[in-house]
Amino acid sequence: MISANNVTLRIGKKALFEDVNIKFTEGNCYGVIGANGAGKSTFLKILSGALETTNGDVSITPGQRLSVLEQDHFKYDEYPVMDVVIMGNERLYQIMKEKDAIYAKEDFTDEDGIRASELEGEFAEMDGWEAESNAAMLLNGLGIDTSLHYTIMKDLNGNEKVKILLAKALFGNPDILLLDEPTNHLDLDAIAWLEEFLIGFENTVIVVSHDRYFLNKVCTHTADIDYGKIQLYAGNYDFWYESSQLLIKQMKEANKKKEEKIKELQEFISRFSANASKSKQATSRKRALEKIELDDIKPSSRKYPYIDFRPDREIGNEVLTVEGISKTVNGEKILDNISFIVGHNDKIAFVGGNELAKTTLFQILMGELEPDEGTYKWGVTTSQAYFPKDSTAEFNNDYTIVDWLTGYSPVKDVTYVRGFLGRMLFAGDDGVKKVKVLSGGEKVRCLLSKMMISGANCLILDEPTNHLDMESITALNNGLIKFPGVALFACHDHQFVQTTANRIMEILPGGSLIDKITTYDEYLASDEMARKRTIYTKQAEEDEN
Repeated sequence: MISANNVTLRIGKKALFEDVNIKFTEGNCYGVIGANGAGKSTFLKILSGALETTNGDVSITPGQRLSVLEQDHFKYDEYPVMDVVIMGNERLYQIMKEKDAIYAKEDFTDEDGIRASELEGEFAEMDGWEAESNAAMLLNGLGIDTSLHYTIMKDLNGNEKVKILLAKALFGNPDILLLDEPTNHLDLDAIAWLEEFLIGFENTVIVVSHDRYFLNKVCTHTADIDYGKIQLYAGNYDFWYESSQLLIKQMKEANKKKEEKIKELQEFISRFSANASKSKQATSRKRALEKIELDDIKPSSRKYPYIDFRPDREIGNEVLTVEGISKTVNGEKILDNISFIVGHNDKIAFVGGNELAKTTLFQILMGELEPDEGTYKWGVTTSQAYFPKDSTAEFNNDYTIVDWLTGYSPVKDVTYVRGFLGRMLFAGDDGVKKVKVLSGGEKVRCLLSKMMISGANCLILDEPTNHLDMESITALNNGLIKFPGVALFACHDHQFVQTTANRIMEILPGGSLIDKITTYDEYLASDEMARKRTIYTKQAEEDEN
């Protein structure tokens, strides 16, 4: 068990947390939610001991091991992948290294023999002989090929490093597991594997995530951070939402009844206070009036942007035709003879483990890259707006937010432009902030403002939910659902894909394409997907053996 006891954290004069008391018990998975800036990641740092509190303390059941998902993707660049995962159990890794050092000695002494015997005993108690096979199971489950298990970390890409750090956190059956955004940069297969792992995990899990589907699937409890307090609910994210809305509704109804009673008592007192025969009754009602207290209903600190994509013109029947597109990157064929036709009602989710393949296809369709083979053609009635996965170049300038967005606006009027920024929660002086100093979430909201102001009827979005808080993801999700145009997108948020897409295209290893008019859940459950995944599983088992 891990608990926060009267925890207060002040940053300057601001109290981020005030007298927080909460217990996290064994066998439960707790989803920590709250608006951006509410302190979710900070709270996990407090629990892990990485951040000291102003007042109060954190206590852990003696003897229990706590494991944390680390965020520094370069910390272990000089280590082999297998070593990094086993480092998740620090004591076991220390024993392994000390044993290796002793056995490597040329002048092996009696003392060395005694020490080696002690280490071997502890090693066996910690299931050390199974350490590498257990680590390999985690890596394979997350999609790290067996051929990479002994590769040096610096030779891997960013997404692979994310998975390895996650495997490190999960390794060795920790008693308490702290996960900050564990689904970020994971492909959908890896997220599905992680969901099943956590569902079967018997110890304590505390997780921060913006993935609503993930929270609904794995969490037994929800810890809601709002106004420096943490309210614990028994149930997943949907249960929290329904419960919190019901609580507010009940408080408003109770206040309404109290207000009616107050009005009734005030009218009686006003009418009969000067009447001698009614004076006792008036006095009694004054006492009753003094006892009535209205519930203090604080508005949530959560803020929802207003995302509304309105095309300037209706889209025609001819939208996009792709014929035989192929592309090789760094010697690997990632798109192989891909062909498809987009209809005027299509909202297509592109899925699959190769992130580069999806990004490359989008860049080709937007004219940023040339295919090695094949062609594509946009319909004459179409106009496109693009949300790139990497927007670094977009914000590498000295423009203010208003000036930056005005450059893309068909109407060069500051009031008009500020209207779009206001919808995306940029109010007042926010407009004069330099775009190059914006946070990741602010940059995403700027890009969505740019897409809205364009009036395009075809949207291409490459991982738009990265860096967004739950409220912004919900707003974007709803905005795309009601968008009357065409959308082509890649996204790791299961609920986002399921509720938005009416067509699924999966780019397979090797670059070929599966194209189905269906929902995402139906696609995952389809016979073809089941057969394909069985083939992949058998292949992975063969590689392991």
